[in-house]
Formats: sequence, structure tokens, C-alpha cells
Amino acid sequence: MTSEKPAIVLVHGAFAESASWNRVIRRLDGHGLRAVAVANPLRNLAGDAAYVRDVVAGIGRPVVLVGHSYGGMVITQAAAGDPAVRSLVYVGAFAPDSGESALQLSGKFEGSTLGGALVAYPVASGGNEFRIDEEKYHHQFCADLDAEEAALMAATQRPVTERALADGLDASEPAWRTKPSWFVFGEQDRNIPPEAIRFMSERASARGSREVAGASHAIAASQPDAVVACILEAVDHHQD
Repeated sequence: MTSEKPAIVLVHGAFAESASWNRVIRRLDGHGLRAVAVANPLRNLAGDAAYVRDVVAGIGRPVVLVGHSYGGMVITQAAAGDPAVRSLVYVGAFAPDSGESALQLSGKFEGSTLGGALVAYPVASGGNEFRIDEEKYHHQFCADLDAEEAALMAATQRPVTERALADGLDASEPAWRTKPSWFVFGEQDRNIPPEAIRFMSERASARGSREVAGASHAIAASQPDAVVACILEAVDHHQD
């Protein structure tokens, strides 16, 4: 396609924040790739996607768009119809079809224990938002990281609104139908059942899919090499 290296735009999901990509960013830098970790607002799908589109436009060059968890919802909508986005990487992430929400997809298959770990409270803008109980965060979100790092992640997690999780994809055609995609996810993901991610990967006719044995939902932090390998495949495809 082109000899220009794309920028890598990383979109975190619920109960995480931009620094959750730190290990991935360091490794991408070692491969000479520019990476930008977006601060995903986690307020509503349309607004979150619009913000990511603004970031992509500001970069001013082709990008590989990478999403974790709910961030997969966001990149699927943000990339729809955007020629700057050349490929998609779903990291333990949702890849919705039109009308599907994160809540629908997470409940499509058995295995998620997230509901029992959440704390809900009202927000001034209306409705509720969720965070993971800090005492349950390690087991639920990142069981393959040490307790000290898990405690730090629990303290810095960014809550998500119920609306964001309930919003259905309103793009008439999800981006994965027209752009090549890759998937990487943990075998021990307790937020999104691995069976659900296998389903979404197959539905998207993914160019590559990696299931990492023993890995948690926080796979970008615990298994950055596997995540970077997946991103590099997407970059290589862009440059072919």
C-alpha cells in the first residue's frame, strides 16, 4: 500500500486509563512506531467515538486504531467511513455489529463475572456510572498482575456510565466489515467471555486472532508482547 508507517492510536476501555498502554507504547517505540494513547471519556458511545475521530484527524496521517474492552465499541464507530483508519486491532475488546451494545455482547455468552464486582452510583448528568470495587479489582480485572500494580490500577481506574455500555452501535456499517481486523485476548478474561471474543473475531473474518493462555482482561499490561505482535501484523498489512 504505502511505505509510510502509520501512527498507532490506542483507546482504553472502562475501568482503565491511558497509562494502561504504557508497556505497549514502549515496545512500539522500539519498532520505530509513533503511538498515541487517547483519554477515552467513557460517557456515551457517540460522543466517545467523535472524540477519537478528532484525535485521528489531528494526527494527519494514516493510523492503526486499537481498542481495549469498551474501547472496541468506540473504534468500531469512530473508524466507520474514515479513510485515515487503515486497520483495526481489538485487544480483549468488543467488535459490535450495528445496533449491538457492550451490555448485549457481554451477556451473549456465559462466563463474565463483572456484574458482581461493580459499584454503581448516580451522576449529575443523569443515570448511573460504574466502577469496579477496589477489593475485587485484582481478581476481576488483572489477576495475572502482581497485587501492588493491581492496587494502583484500581485506584486510577476511570468509571464508565451505564449509558455508554447500553448504547448500541449506530454506524450503518461497522468498520470491521470494510477494514482488516486483528484480535488478541486472554483465555482467563473475566470481563468479556473468551467465547464472545472468538465469536466476534470469526464474524469479522479477522486476519489474525491470538488467544493468550492464562491472560486476564488487562492483557495490554500483562502480555504486552502478544498485543504488540498483533499490532505489528496490522502495520505490516498497511505497508504491503
